[in-house]
Amino acid sequence: MQEVYEKFLSESESKAFNLAHRKTIAFNISRYDASVKKGKLQYSNLDLAKKRAGIIKHKVLENLENYLKEFDLNISSRGVKVIWALDAIEARKAVVEILEKHHVKLVVKSKSMITEEIGLVECLEKNGIEAIETDLGEYIVQISNDRPYHIVTPVMHRSAKDVAEIFNQKFGLPIDSTPEEITAFVREKLRDKFLKAGAGISGANFIIADPGAVGLTENEGNGVMSTTFPEVHIAIAGIEKMIPTLNDLDLFWPLLSTHGTGQKVTAYNSIFTGPRQKGEANGPRFMYVILLDNGRSNVLAQIPQRRALSCIRCGACLNGCPIYRNIGGHAYGTVYSGPIGSVITPHLQGMEIYKHLSYASSLCGKCSEVCPVGIDLHSQLLNNRNYSVVNNLVPSIEKRGMKIWKIAMKNRWMLDLPPSNVKNFFVKKLFGKTWGKRRTLPVVSKKTFGKLWKELSEK
Repeated sequence: MQEVYEKFLSESESKAFNLAHRKTIAFNISRYDASVKKGKLQYSNLDLAKKRAGIIKHKVLENLENYLKEFDLNISSRGVKVIWALDAIEARKAVVEILEKHHVKLVVKSKSMITEEIGLVECLEKNGIEAIETDLGEYIVQISNDRPYHIVTPVMHRSAKDVAEIFNQKFGLPIDSTPEEITAFVREKLRDKFLKAGAGISGANFIIADPGAVGLTENEGNGVMSTTFPEVHIAIAGIEKMIPTLNDLDLFWPLLSTHGTGQKVTAYNSIFTGPRQKGEANGPRFMYVILLDNGRSNVLAQIPQRRALSCIRCGACLNGCPIYRNIGGHAYGTVYSGPIGSVITPHLQGMEIYKHLSYASSLCGKCSEVCPVGIDLHSQLLNNRNYSVVNNLVPSIEKRGMKIWKIAMKNRWMLDLPPSNVKNFFVKKLFGKTWGKRRTLPVVSKKTFGKLWKELSEK
């Protein structure tokens, strides 16, 4: 537990003082900000759209069990095999068993944070199955042995020059290759993989209860090819990705694209309702949907924090967060970073290990302001902090200190009694390390406000 916390502090400091890193992130997020500003112009009343989306997701979370049953029943009726996975281990096992059943040795994968969450690619490699990332950003992450930096933009931390260097080292492309040249190279390289792959694996932006379908949105077309060219399609979805009906997509897809990339709508939006049916020319012969819990029920059980499961993974809160803008995505040490990651990760992977993430916030409220489904993220961060205290997950010295502070605050004479130099000594002793070595602790005045006021009044 302490190791995770110390690593977070170390990496946060390293990234915050890395000027090249900050320059790259500032540039990329500035482009995002400009695009989103334009994208939002499509709405005559954005606040109303966000409110509607929030209400729908609230309804889903309050009745999630029933919606999941409805989804299972409807999509199963068209030949889809639905598998319920309690955790990452069960999900990985299910995928491996499906691939072994169909004798698959090559898998193409569309962009999916949930497969990152369960460590799927590493698992497949250990089982002798080649898994190729087909999203350009994820492909760059894969060939450079990196980790996704952002929910939507995996290589936000890389400049065009950085990417060109990666392809030069890996494939011998010219060191000054342009983004267009690199994209063309990757497109050519992946086409053969799409044609030869025995299975395609995707995530799900949305799972739709009525009529029982999986919604996938992307900009490159790799998701469409990953799910239609191979004979087998495996979709992995968190149970919280539910929306009630197809009609709801006209609200959620534009909100997702606008807040994710600034587009009015993404280039490719697909709805999968089952494997290839009689008379259809393309599509997989077999389709599987794995519904993953993996700690989501723990979040659902927390009445205030369950609102965080409304998240549609647009990444807006990351781009708006001043902490994320400084320390970046890798410092969090989790798949889901930024404000939303700080809220859900402690419940998904253990509050005792990741509670520090809920303190890595300025509580400025920007994350709540930009959220397209109206999640009060800054309040959820406070709820997590309260959860830590109520469940005795804070250090004993902190508990004792707060107890003494409470007593002192209720008895004014106790605050007035010690001289200022004694007060300053204890402030430094108790809060110096927490305050940080680069910030100056406030100094307790020799005279209290009460004494100064009395002196002024007597003049």
